[in-house]
This record gives sequence, structure tokens and C-alpha cells, in this order.
Amino acid sequence: MPVLDIEGDAERIWEVTQNGGVALIPIDVAYTVVAQTLPGIDKTYKAKGRSFSKPCGSLGNLDIVDAVLKIDDRAREVVNAVVEDYDLAMSVIGPFDRDHAFFSKIDPACIDRSTKNGTMDILLNAGRLHNQLARMSWERKFPIMGSSANVSLAGSKYRLDDVEPEVRAAADIEIDYGLMRHHNPEMISSTIIDVTTFEVHRFGANYEIIKDILQRHFDIALPEKPARREDRIRGAALGDTVAA
Repeated sequence: MPVLDIEGDAERIWEVTQNGGVALIPIDVAYTVVAQTLPGIDKTYKAKGRSFSKPCGSLGNLDIVDAVLKIDDRAREVVNAVVEDYDLAMSVIGPFDRDHAFFSKIDPACIDRSTKNGTMDILLNAGRLHNQLARMSWERKFPIMGSSANVSLAGSKYRLDDVEPEVRAAADIEIDYGLMRHHNPEMISSTIIDVTTFEVHRFGANYEIIKDILQRHFDIALPEKPARREDRIRGAALGDTVAA
């Protein structure tokens, strides 16, 4: 008998966030707070002490990337290779189609909170619960926006009990799956790559494998991981996003 109720948990999260609430959820790269309304998103900003100059990201899958990101075929091949062929989590940045039907039901202010300079950050393949929520988001045509469940810039949290009390207090529902798969002592979650320029915005989970994939299959040379932690999480374009 399964010990996790992925579909049931996803439906409970959806109900809370659709009604203006905040969900604190486990995804492979870190515990995360997600919302679908402006009050919910702003509640997470307040709890995290996060600057509104830093957009949050969104949960996604390859269907969402294919539909809303305005990227070329080579970029799509890169994303598919990492996420589908090698089954890795990563966050991708690219220009997006704001007029797509995927965004038609959500408050435009939520899009403003979750994008910057015409680009958006989409987290892909970050575990079964993430993937179920991303599937629901696509099928129901309503984005799920999120940010890491920690005080801003305090490092990702890999157990629910490690999330700061003020962040937990903002959540209307919490889901606890124990220790997350990509936990690491540096407290850095997903790798973030701009797939139009192949600039690395964060050197996070799976980075060395992703770097190897891009070099071997696409002759794309990503930089070596910096020695200093602060240089690995610089997030030049989007800052502290969903997987931060």
C-alpha cells in the first residue's frame, strides 16, 4: 500500500491555492511555498521578507515550456534531453508568450510578480508531487507560482521542520514528505539556465551532469562551478526564484 497520496495531496494543494491560500509543499529540490492568486503570492513575499524586485517562478512541465516559451528548436532539444532523456530536475529561463491561453484565467498582476524583462523561470521535473501539480496546471490552464520556503536568501530547506516559523505561519496547508532528494550542505536547490543564451543563473542540483549533457550532445560549454557559494547563486536575471 502506498505511503504517499500524490494525487490527493495535489488536489488539496490546488483547492487551497485556488481559494487565495498558500501551500507549503515538498519538491525534490527543496520545500517550496506556492500560490495562484495575488493575495497568496504577496503573503509569501511578506513571510519571506522578499523584495518585490525579485520575481517568483512557476511550476511547469514540457507541455508548458513548448506552449508558452518562445525559444528555438535547439533550446527545446536541450530541455528535452535534460528533463526527459536524463530525467533530471532543472529550471529554465526564456521569453514567454503573455497572451497564451495558459495565462488567461490568472490575475495579470500575478504574471507581473512572476516574470522579468519579458522572461519567466519554469521549474521542471522536480519530483512526483511537482509533476502532478504541473500536469494539473497545464490541463486546467492556470499557472502555479512559487518561491522557496525560507526567509529570503537564507538557503533552501530540505525538511519541513527546518523551514522558518514565519514562513510556515504563512501556509494554509503543509505537506510533509520528509527529507528532499536533492538536499545538500550548501542549501542550493535547482540549477537555473537561460536556454536562449545558455547563461547559468544558478549552479545548483545536477549541475555537473547537466553541464556534461550539454557538452557531449550539443557542444555547449557551460562554465565551471564557482568555488564560492555566493557566486553559485547569483541569479543575475531573475534572482531568488521558485527553486532558490
